[in-house]
Amino acid sequence: MSLSDQVLAVNDDLPIRTDKPVHSGKVRSVYWLTEEDSRRLIKEKGYNVAPDAPLAIMVISDRISAFDCIWHGEGDLKGIPGKGAALNAISNHWFQLFKDNGLADSHILDIPHPFVWIVQKAKPVMIEAICRQYITGSMWRAYTQGEREFCGITLPERLEKDEQLAELLLTPSTKGILKGIDGVPEVDDVNITRKNIEDNYDKFNFSCIEDIATYEKLLKEGFAVIAKALNKIDQIFVDTKFEFGYVEDAQGNEKLIYMDEVGTPDSSRIWDTKAYRSGHIIENSKEGFRQFLLNHFPDPDILLNKNRMEERFALAEENALPLEAMMDLSKTYLDIAAKITGAPITLSDNPKAEIIKVLKEEYQLVD
Repeated sequence: MSLSDQVLAVNDDLPIRTDKPVHSGKVRSVYWLTEEDSRRLIKEKGYNVAPDAPLAIMVISDRISAFDCIWHGEGDLKGIPGKGAALNAISNHWFQLFKDNGLADSHILDIPHPFVWIVQKAKPVMIEAICRQYITGSMWRAYTQGEREFCGITLPERLEKDEQLAELLLTPSTKGILKGIDGVPEVDDVNITRKNIEDNYDKFNFSCIEDIATYEKLLKEGFAVIAKALNKIDQIFVDTKFEFGYVEDAQGNEKLIYMDEVGTPDSSRIWDTKAYRSGHIIENSKEGFRQFLLNHFPDPDILLNKNRMEERFALAEENALPLEAMMDLSKTYLDIAAKITGAPITLSDNPKAEIIKVLKEEYQLVD
């Protein structure tokens, strides 16, 4: 069994019964179930959703995305062994911890396989809800260039790289391209202020202006729950991204929930506590891979400059990365997942076959 066989690189070709196009993102693919299958599963499994709620099968892959590109390695390695299962396991762990602490629900209704979620359709809030406890990354780069205001928040002078901030900062950005919002450019992933959101709450898909405070509360609570748990295993929760949306429960009540993944090495920076205290940064997240890419290529500006996207895509397509770098990242994902969940991640010999088998035999979703 080769490494490439254990990697699920293509996840949009599964024979899952659907009457809509499969949506394939950088890492996950979404199969919308037929109305008949959605209603059947809601009834059979007792999901707490409206009887006519649209359901989907969300399948994660082992593809590795960084700087908006998909990367591959030597030996025809199209992803990172164990990455998909590790990300799902970590998210599942945090979502359960959120429930245990009385926080909001997530869009996940069922987990048929380590690579698979059954989810309910949600109305997404069009915000990348980013929060930061340390000054690093893009914020530090902007700070060194003289910027002091971020998303309407003014930072003090004389901060140092990787320093802990006085308080948790909420620095939201747009999710997708939003049009017709005064002062907000019509481009993806642009920083916004709380006033931008308040003045245009409906365009950001909030049902009412009061829900802005609810989303901020869930953001802070979710960050605090994860940070506390990571602290117990000598890890620092540096920054992260949450996403939110609206769903209805079986009684027709609308509620704001967590969406997508939470607290993972893909959506967060996680540092080793002991190393940080001794003045070193050990990245237990995808950020370490991003730093590798910046050092690996002679012109890192290609990866940082959005005006050079064509060059960047060509760079990713034409360069097979060293196997050592791919396996180092695999170890990062597997190690932090084991620390967080308390259980090792077992690599599947043939994840695609396993997924098809369970969805056919236990959910009758494969003909």
